Amino acid sequence: MGRYYQGDIEGKFMFAVQSSGAGERFGAYEEDQGYINYVVEESNLKEVEEEIAKIEALPCIATIDTFFEGKDSYKSSDLLKNNITNENMADWADLQLGKQIRDFIKTTGDSCRFQAEL
Repeated sequence: MGRYYQGDIEGKFMFAVQSSGAGERFGAYEEDQGYINYVVEESNLKEVEEEIAKIEALPCIATIDTFFEGKDSYKSSDLLKNNITNENMADWADLQLGKQIRDFIKTTGDSCRFQAEL
């Protein structure tokens, strides 16, 4: 079981790795309680792209990209063998969310709104 986000973008937070608050890393802010309703304004695109670039520059990202080539799942022991930490996985998972936010804003020219399950 996992927590999902939906709205202008949708997906599933990485189980036991990624926080429901991951959108805040890209300038999203909470709108109300229950679910976390996020908005990333189109005027924040530069900040979104800067955060994506910062994450992409982390050495662990290339390692994780290579690790996942041809895989749909993994075991914790596989991560350990490849020196991938939970923090590395959280950064990688956040990168995927950031790219979705960026791509939505670039494609639509509009703010990106989504809800995150708590």
